[in-house]
Amino acid sequence: MYKTVTPTFTQSMQTSMKVFMTPKYLGLTLLALVLSTAAHADDPKPDNELSFNLGVASDYRYRGISQSNLNPALQGGADYTNNPTGLYAGTWLSTIKWTKDAGGSGDVEWDLYAGKRGEIAPDWTYDVGVLQYVYPSNGLGSITGFANANTTEIYGQIGYKLLTVKYSQSVTNLFGIPDSKSSGYLDVSSSIDIAEGYALALHAGHQDVKNTSALSYTDWKVAVTKDIAEITFNLGVVGTNANKDLYVMPDHKFTGRTSLVLIATKTF
Repeated sequence: MYKTVTPTFTQSMQTSMKVFMTPKYLGLTLLALVLSTAAHADDPKPDNELSFNLGVASDYRYRGISQSNLNPALQGGADYTNNPTGLYAGTWLSTIKWTKDAGGSGDVEWDLYAGKRGEIAPDWTYDVGVLQYVYPSNGLGSITGFANANTTEIYGQIGYKLLTVKYSQSVTNLFGIPDSKSSGYLDVSSSIDIAEGYALALHAGHQDVKNTSALSYTDWKVAVTKDIAEITFNLGVVGTNANKDLYVMPDHKFTGRTSLVLIATKTF
């Protein structure tokens, strides 16, 4: 979330990123998938794979900035992969608060993405694709000093062993920031096994906001992941050097502050 840099900006807002299912439909779908998975656990890996995920976060942080006003968020999605070609597509959604806090409406982020991943050479991988962030009925386009929150990015990632480097560039305005097309985000991350069942996840990124440098910032995260009872827990410290006068909520909370964040995710 950010507060405007011009006199017309009086609200706070910020960056963020994920098919909307009703709880009833999602629950029936997941139940059917679990039963199917149990029946075919020993089958060879299929050409086509479909998975679902459900999760809860103590605070939905995206690129270090809270999308949920430092409150918990419910999340879920689905992913399809064609293993022979490396082509994939998926959708992800989360509850949010920032579009309302910025003076608009809506309480959901819905992401749609597709791409291709594979191996370049031994130990080298790639991943390229497009990601659209949809904020249904966000209304920010009619708020003075803002643009429509819906955002589209293209991205490319190179991985070498445990290290990945990813660059994303917006081909629209970035999360409601006017005149911000071609903003870029550079992300470096790694996951290292540190003990049986435990992994250390490291991340650092830099968000460059085109034509509004005051909103550019660097974020970081250090976390430990562990699977318990087929649920993946991610406990980490997240922080940024974002401008404390700009990335704030109407109640003056700094949305990029350093905090402990817990995420629990179940994949089916």
